[in-house]
This record gives sequence, structure tokens and C-alpha cells, in this order.
Amino acid sequence: MKAYAAAVATVLFGASAISAFVAPTASSNGITTRSTSSIINTQYSSALGMAEDDKVFDQEAYIAESKEMRLKYLEEQAMFSLKIACENYGNAVFPNAMIAGDVVITHLLHRMGYLKDGKAKVMVVDTFHLFPETMEFLREIEEFYGFKAEVFCAEGVPVGDKAAYDAKYGANLWKEDIEQYDKVCKVEPFQRGLKTCNTDCMINGRTRWQGFERAWIDQFENAPIGGGLAKCNPIAYWTLEDTFDYIAKYEVPHHPLHAKGYPSIGDAKDTIPIPEDGSTKFVNFKFEGDKTPWLDYASERKGRFVGLANKDGSTKTECGIHVAGAEQTFDRDLWEEGAVKNIASTDEAKEIIGSGKEAIVAVYAPWCQFCQGMEDEFSKYAESAGVPVYKFRGDEERDFVQASLNTESFPTVNFIKADGSVVKYDSEARSADDFANFEKSFEKSTA
Repeated sequence: MKAYAAAVATVLFGASAISAFVAPTASSNGITTRSTSSIINTQYSSALGMAEDDKVFDQEAYIAESKEMRLKYLEEQAMFSLKIACENYGNAVFPNAMIAGDVVITHLLHRMGYLKDGKAKVMVVDTFHLFPETMEFLREIEEFYGFKAEVFCAEGVPVGDKAAYDAKYGANLWKEDIEQYDKVCKVEPFQRGLKTCNTDCMINGRTRWQGFERAWIDQFENAPIGGGLAKCNPIAYWTLEDTFDYIAKYEVPHHPLHAKGYPSIGDAKDTIPIPEDGSTKFVNFKFEGDKTPWLDYASERKGRFVGLANKDGSTKTECGIHVAGAEQTFDRDLWEEGAVKNIASTDEAKEIIGSGKEAIVAVYAPWCQFCQGMEDEFSKYAESAGVPVYKFRGDEERDFVQASLNTESFPTVNFIKADGSVVKYDSEARSADDFANFEKSFEKSTA
């Protein structure tokens, strides 16, 4: 029977896991010193004892016990990785989106005492487009577990101030440029949060079950952020069913929208129930309706990013935080040195427009990838320009730049004529020569 138990273990967990993994001893955080094979030897007997006792094989009991064996192993494995993340590194940080996997990690960190002793910090990114229930749920779990999350949002905007966000970045930024929205509202605050928390190990809830983009992740990776840091994926090998089994087993506080048909929760603007009629729900720690639309492979996030597409036309499946190149975010202004002069206020901009002198003014936003893309060429142009060259940060003065500097999007380059009229450079070509030719076109018109 022991040989049979070992065979079952190999099927469930893989040969390498059976031979290599033994959970560490740490009684204070709930981790026990038991190998997977010992778990199996103590649990298979009730379902598999029919050969000795002439009992009929109890399939349902076997399945239930097998699931319990699997979950117990996954718990120990996840806690082992969290122990490494929190004790081998100095500043483990958990960016918590409060989806199903994240509430499991929150509970595990609580069980191990890492929320209480501060060995794991929790941060949250508020995009200003979340469901109202999400931030309310954050306050509930903060009180329940006794921790305080650090909340980060778009740069230059007070936490929780949606009106300030709208004034600075525009309420429809996500409609105008979804990639810039991701950078402004998700990627940059996320990166800034990690830097602010001085993290050296980031804990997150990605799993292989979530789809092909994540199908090969392991429990530990290197993240290309701030020169590199460790990334711990404690539930990398869990299915979504495992996640909800854990939530049910321990009655873990979870997002209220699971009870309204949402398997995963992101921005309210592009997240829908699955199925759309909301017939599948997780209520009182049990599924209602057909659970397969949630639990099938790569189905957890089917209700996310609905109606959104990347600029290349492909279907959007990632918010940008975990994709290659996400570390290339803005943490500085543009044209901080060189020949491009700064316009510090709207009053100064009005003075330049009304000065009777010609000038070039670039209206920009430092978070805009197109402004970033033209930085070097515009600097090169400014060094040999025949008129003064200025920059004016328009995302902080949207009403003014729309009314006075022809600006509907960034960047917008204008030629200020001596009579005070403002002429927009109406081209996507942004080399130094292109800007120089734009300037020279006014010499011809006045000749």
C-alpha cells in the first residue's frame, strides 16, 4: 500500500516534488515538519482500504481526500516560499489587489505572523477606476487582520482625490490611450510604491493557471525593477479551484463581488461577471450555479480588460505591471537640462505669447510616451534653434493649454508668432530637422 501511496503522490504532485520537498519546521507560523509522502500515508487509508476489508471503493471519499491532500501540500509549499521571502530578505512587500489569490496570500501571511510583525508590508494601487467595493473591502481586511496598507495612485495626485486626477490627467485618459492609462494609473504607482517601501522581494498572486502568459512562472523569479529584485509567487502552482477551496476551508474574507458573479476584480470600467448573466457565484463559501466557467484553465481573468485592445490590435490580457519593459516608467521631468527653457506658470506663458517675440513652445506631460520619445530630438533642435525654445507642462493646466496652446493631446508643439498668434505643429514627425523646418516655414511666410 505504501508503494501505491507513493504512486498517487507522484501523479498529484510530480516525482521531483515528492523526493525533494519537505516543509520547514516553524511552529510559531503554522508550518509543520512533514513530507508529502507522510501526509499520504496517513490519509489514503479510508478510501483505499477495500482490498483488505472487502469494502467497495468509495470514489467520492477518495476524491475529497485527494483534494485535501493536495491543498495541504500547496499550503505548506506556499508558506515555505513566504518564509523565504519574509525572513531571507529585509523588505518583503505584497502589492494586494484583493482578488481571490491575493486574499489567500493575505491569510497565509496573517497565519505566519508576518502582517503583525511587519516582515511583510502591504501596498495597494488605487487606479481611481476601481469598484467602490474594492477600497471598502480593503478597510475591512485591514481591521480584520490588523495591518495598514500603503496606498499609491497616479503621480502628483492626493490619495483618494478623483477630482484631482481628472483635472491633471483627464477623466477619459483610458479611452484616449489605454497604454498611457496603464502607465499612469497602474505601472508608475506600482513601481513608485515598491521603491517607497524599499522592497527587495515582491510577493504577488500570479499563477500558472491564469493563462499562457503566466504558464511557466515559478515560485521565485527576478523582476526587472530598480536594478532587479526578487519576485515571490507563493501560489504559482495553484489552480483557481485550489484558491476557492482554501477560502472555503478557512472562511477567508474575500471580495464581495465574488457573490455577484465576478471571478476576478479589476477596474469597474472593463470588468464583467462570468458568465455575463452572473449565474455563477461564490456565496457563503460555496459555489452557486455552474462553477466551470470560473474554474476552467485561463478563465479566471476572462471578465477582465473587456473591450480593450493593445495598440497593435491584439486583445488586452495584462495591465502592464508584469510585462517586459514595465520598469521603464517615469520618475523625473523631461528636458531637465539643456537649451529647452521651462515655463513655470500660466502667467509666464501668457507673457511669452504676448511678448511680441517669436518662440517655440512644447506642451507636454512627463508620463506621455510620445513626449519621452521626442525628448532627445527636441533637445537637439533647441541647441541650434533660431528662436527661444520652451517647455510647458500641460497635464497640470489642461483648461489653459486647451484654450491658449491648441492642446488636445501630448505632445503639442506651437510656434508663437510676433503678433501673439499660436500655430500648431500638425505632424507626427518629430526629429530635430522636422522641428527646424517647422520654424523655417515662418521665415518664408514673413519674407
